[in-house]
Amino acid sequence: MATSQEKLVASLEELRQLQSDGSRVFASDQLSRTARERLSENGFLQEVFKGWFVSADPSARAGDTTPWFSSFWEFLRRYCEQRFGEDWFLSPEESLLLHAEKTAVPKQVIVSSPGANNKRVALAHGTSLFAFKKEMPAQSDLILRDGLRLYSAESALVRVTEEFFRRNPIEAQVALLGIVEPSGLLARLLDGGHTTIAGRLAGAFRRMDRVAVADEIVGAMKSAGHSVRESDPFDEGVARAPDIRAVSPFVGRLTTLWESSRQVVLDELGAMPSKRSGAKSQLAAIDEVYKLDAYHSLSIEGYVVTSDLIERVASGAWDSENVRADDELKDALAARGYWLAFQGVRSVIAELLQDTAQLEVLRTAHREWYRNLFAPHVSAGLIKASMLAGYRTQAVFMRGSRHIPPRAEVLRVAMPALFDLIEAEPSAVVRAVLGHWLFGYVHPIPDGNGRIARFLMNALLVDAGYSWTVIRVEDRSEYLAALEAASVNTDIRPFARFVARQMRQVRKRVGGSKRPKRRKSRS
Repeated sequence: MATSQEKLVASLEELRQLQSDGSRVFASDQLSRTARERLSENGFLQEVFKGWFVSADPSARAGDTTPWFSSFWEFLRRYCEQRFGEDWFLSPEESLLLHAEKTAVPKQVIVSSPGANNKRVALAHGTSLFAFKKEMPAQSDLILRDGLRLYSAESALVRVTEEFFRRNPIEAQVALLGIVEPSGLLARLLDGGHTTIAGRLAGAFRRMDRVAVADEIVGAMKSAGHSVRESDPFDEGVARAPDIRAVSPFVGRLTTLWESSRQVVLDELGAMPSKRSGAKSQLAAIDEVYKLDAYHSLSIEGYVVTSDLIERVASGAWDSENVRADDELKDALAARGYWLAFQGVRSVIAELLQDTAQLEVLRTAHREWYRNLFAPHVSAGLIKASMLAGYRTQAVFMRGSRHIPPRAEVLRVAMPALFDLIEAEPSAVVRAVLGHWLFGYVHPIPDGNGRIARFLMNALLVDAGYSWTVIRVEDRSEYLAALEAASVNTDIRPFARFVARQMRQVRKRVGGSKRPKRRKSRS
């Protein structure tokens, strides 16, 4: 008779076969009842809707939202395909958000279909789907993206109301940046005689300094006998996106996020004085803060480390061969990796302070810091050496967050664009705050993104004459909530205020300073 362990192994094999194509969402009839119940009891499956399950981590805490948020868009596709076949599509508003690379899980998503019943479907963790009964649009107005049936960007821009531009100014601007030339828009505007919409879009393009596109829209409508009155659909205070021809929508999104957020950071931290002293004293201060920083940064990530362990690792007295327990080994390896990475950050800061390097050194240095973080894990045989290659090659998800980082194939253009923004930014505090946030937003490496983001922030702060700023584990909830507000709601103010408070606390501990004469800002 098979043991409980053998039965679980058999059920896991059944699940593995279903996951072989990358699937994380399963209808109940895809698994035997026995396997379904056994996997659910052991935490490998989580029921998110009647008859629907998602893969889960059995070691996660009860109520963990990660399995659901990371599987939301796949569930939506699978559920709609089962219920409506091919006759369904997302709203123009949701379509534009996705075109603009806003992949955060919405509180409610509207799905239209001729077979819908105008009813709300409650889903897991406060999310829902509204099934809106509506006839299918022309096939030429729809596209298929990652299995989701969306309006094309041109079709969606013609259908959204003026309110969309006010509620989602960043996404609206990113979508408009993606319109290289207006033929697709004009065809829809002319066929429908949409004079009001034409005026709105012309006003939006003109607001973004896309004067030629705005003039062409107005001219084409007039040539067809229509009178067009331009109107700017954006609120007056909305930051203007730069007129760029982004190599990808995500690069356009990064650039627009940066430009729209920088003034908020300046409002919160622009008056923060720095104190530039000699490189030797600044590096000594970094050495002094190492133990405190390592304890808090590792604790934020869930590692259990002690001052004694940090001291032994730093002094070279720690030996992986003498560590037995799995958890203790992982904590110790993390501490060792942090020490190695910290020394790498210190080395880069020394180069910056001594003017032997410019900010562009960070383009490669952050990958070296990542390799240092996890080199001990490779030596101990816990992860493959290929993990140290650099940027991730598959999807990654953030525990408990509604934010979904971009697809791996976007990283080759997203990361150079991020460092372009950092190097071009004249304000050191903006570089540090937005650099930290957007590094985590992109989540480019397989693991350790939070630690590298904090390293990046502090390298930029210290280079500009500020003290190394420790994010304390006691403030973890506020810290993560502030990052969530920035990533999901595009509200950087809570994070800017959080960093400002942390920096003020550091200044109090080191005795404060007067505003000094500062070096010319780097670019």
